[in-house]
Amino acid sequence: MRALIFSMTMLLAAVSGSLGDEKPQVEQKIRSIENGLVPFTAPIDMLQPRTTDSTNLETLPERMAHYKVPGVSIAVINDNKIEWARAYGTIRAGSDIPVTGETLFEAASTSKLIVSTIALHCVEQGLLELDANVNKKLKSWKIPENSLTEGHKVTLRLLLTHQAGLNRPEGGFSWKEGSTPTLLQTLNGVAPAENKPAVIEYVPGRKWQYSNFGYLVIQLLIEDVVGEPFPRIARQTIFEPLAMKSSTFEVPLDAGLKKKEAVPHDAEGTAHEPEMHPTAVANGGLMTTPTDLALFTNELILAYRGESNQVLSREMVSKMFRRELDLDPAILGVPLGEGLGVLLFGKGENFSFLHPGDNLPGASSWLMGFPDSANGIVVMTNGAMGNLLAMEIVAAIINEYRWPAVQNSAD
Repeated sequence: MRALIFSMTMLLAAVSGSLGDEKPQVEQKIRSIENGLVPFTAPIDMLQPRTTDSTNLETLPERMAHYKVPGVSIAVINDNKIEWARAYGTIRAGSDIPVTGETLFEAASTSKLIVSTIALHCVEQGLLELDANVNKKLKSWKIPENSLTEGHKVTLRLLLTHQAGLNRPEGGFSWKEGSTPTLLQTLNGVAPAENKPAVIEYVPGRKWQYSNFGYLVIQLLIEDVVGEPFPRIARQTIFEPLAMKSSTFEVPLDAGLKKKEAVPHDAEGTAHEPEMHPTAVANGGLMTTPTDLALFTNELILAYRGESNQVLSREMVSKMFRRELDLDPAILGVPLGEGLGVLLFGKGENFSFLHPGDNLPGASSWLMGFPDSANGIVVMTNGAMGNLLAMEIVAAIINEYRWPAVQNSAD
């Protein structure tokens, strides 16, 4: 273990020294963060700045080794600009290929924040409505009606907020080896897809139940009203306007991007080949970098502040960030609210938005933005335990910057 930590420390120093030319004071902040991680306790504790000096600080390489996470990439927004981005470790355990700022990671469920933004863009374009029966817009497939939907139709608002009553397929969306199931085959649960079909199992609007199926319905809904494949819509609506040059929903990756892909690792640190679904991508199929996600995060912050409208207007982002319901704190250990495709933390000037993500066999993503103070954090890893590590990194960044936006935000 000591040899592993030593080698990771050397790699950390080499990679950190090769990226960027930050000002001395920013460089000092980065060093403090890299050496100022506190072992995970509880989510709510990690989101509060430390009031006293900790006696159990550890380094980033030590925490990466602890969680068996080979690679980490971070981007930090400060005062509406990406102040720094750093990469650590390797794309595969045991390899000597370092993670760089151009390494692509699986965004996992953080993808849903991109998808919700595209859906709300369609609303602003008059192609969709938040509170209309989506079956009236779906052309190639319909949500199966049953007694539960009598008088309670599924709307885009309910899909975005996980209140549509759709089921959660056990085991995810598997498919026969060597095949390429279509999105419709996945929704219908027919070969070569191996998952159960999408069905309504609760009265729409009566219960919050996190559902990947809901976002596949949104994907199809967007494709039906726009008339283009979803990856192309994402590129034209989000990636190109925001100069997100390392982002794609195309699966599998082309040969050029494949060389830059971080390999996922399970909780034991064992590498596995990626298991990205070839067509059902809206639930967690985005491949990107923290810098690209930081560009997207910053755009939402700017739009919320009325300083940009490249993707959404100020009015629409305000709707997106409005609490539709409060979630049970036991779900994630934090008192969160559900917005339109985004999680919300705190209120007033302490408000922040976030969306974590985890993909099997082992990749994680953490995105968090603080609109009033114009700050944000993106952390991506290629390990199954990466979100615990991400919360430690987020806590270290919040503590170092002393961002007031999170002070007492749980009140």
